[in-house]
Amino acid sequence: MKNIIIVFTSALLLIACQDNDKKAKGTSSDSLVAAERAKALTDSANFTTLVWIDSTTKDLGKMNKGESLEISFRFKNTGTKNLIIESVSAQCGCTIPEKPEEPIAPGQEGIIKAKYNGSGSGTISKQIYVRANTSPSVDHTLTFRGEMQEK
Repeated sequence: MKNIIIVFTSALLLIACQDNDKKAKGTSSDSLVAAERAKALTDSANFTTLVWIDSTTKDLGKMNKGESLEISFRFKNTGTKNLIIESVSAQCGCTIPEKPEEPIAPGQEGIIKAKYNGSGSGTISKQIYVRANTSPSVDHTLTFRGEMQEK
């Protein structure tokens, strides 16, 4: 009976150690990404360039009031460093932006998406603010507009 308890306890310890190793590896990877982000956004030697494939202004035409829609703005990292999107925010709560979490490698493309809830009346114009490790400016403004109409 004593031997069974010893074997069982040893097995549990081995399993617990393996789980801790996996967690430690994941944590160090996460902290490396966080460190890369922090360095990329503060050190101009890590700045890159980007080109907006789609225009930074979109005219959505006539939209039905109350119908939500998704807007996408495509971009390409045209520089030599990883592109880090630090933050994406919207002018108001009617628009919920979404940013890529992973760095965009040089030559790769990415998308900034936003969901608009269809509120408002008349002509609407909404802005999305993007902050990234880009030169000559770290701040970018994306705009979409349209004419709200009753269904």
